[in-house]
Amino acid sequence: MSEMIKVIKALNNNVVIAEHPLHQEVVLIGKGIGFQVKKNDFITLDKADKTFILKDENEKEQYVNLLSHVDNDTIEFMQDILVFIEESMGQKLNEHIHIALTDHINFAIHRMQQDMQFSNPFLMEIESLYPNEYKVAKQVVDKVQQKMGIIFPTGEIGFIALHIHSAITDKSISDLNRHHQLISKLVQIIEENLDIEMEKNRIDYHRLIQHLYRAIVRAHHGEKLGEQKSLAEMLKLTYPICYNLAWKLIKVMQKQLNKPVDESEALYLTIHLQRLTNKI
Repeated sequence: MSEMIKVIKALNNNVVIAEHPLHQEVVLIGKGIGFQVKKNDFITLDKADKTFILKDENEKEQYVNLLSHVDNDTIEFMQDILVFIEESMGQKLNEHIHIALTDHINFAIHRMQQDMQFSNPFLMEIESLYPNEYKVAKQVVDKVQQKMGIIFPTGEIGFIALHIHSAITDKSISDLNRHHQLISKLVQIIEENLDIEMEKNRIDYHRLIQHLYRAIVRAHHGEKLGEQKSLAEMLKLTYPICYNLAWKLIKVMQKQLNKPVDESEALYLTIHLQRLTNKI
């Protein structure tokens, strides 16, 4: 027999906040689960298609406020979407995606209905850095079109991919955006110093931004690449312009991240930069 838990509040026909003996307050989502249900009623857990924990009061307040301006059909549709994302990515999602992605897609739908569009300046970078998330996000956009007849611009694929990446890595959207802005700044410095304009569809460009991103992650985690003294001397003598530019980029990264960056990063950056000049 399924466990019985006490209802704290039915938010709508499909969403109930209940009191769980182990996890305190939980959100139960399921078609009709809140229909004619009142405070202190008991319902069985197996009625819920999805259960997630409200970890703090702020999260609870955010979710309750969200449901006040999202219709039941959208909530039900988003539940299907979140199950699809979890199954497609093959791993559990951080619970904050229930609030963040539902709010984002609901707002995106309203923007499209009012013919308002936002560009995504990091679309190419997002596709390159998070290919699996991007692929699943594209399928989510297709599902929105099939269900609601709304055609999202391509930029939305990138925004949704970011939410998916955030949910599987526990990194905040704001942190991810700061990383992309830093990468964009570094690319601008490279173009100015080498007097080139990088083509974003070139494989060398994708390799460069993937390396920059991994360097940022390594700096956050304090990871070292290991000393390469002989390689450093060779690159410094053979490619002085790219070597000096690599160090300039490292200093910008250190300042923006407020963290030390391993000196060996400059060596691998030098090689990437030299490739961009078509001389290696």
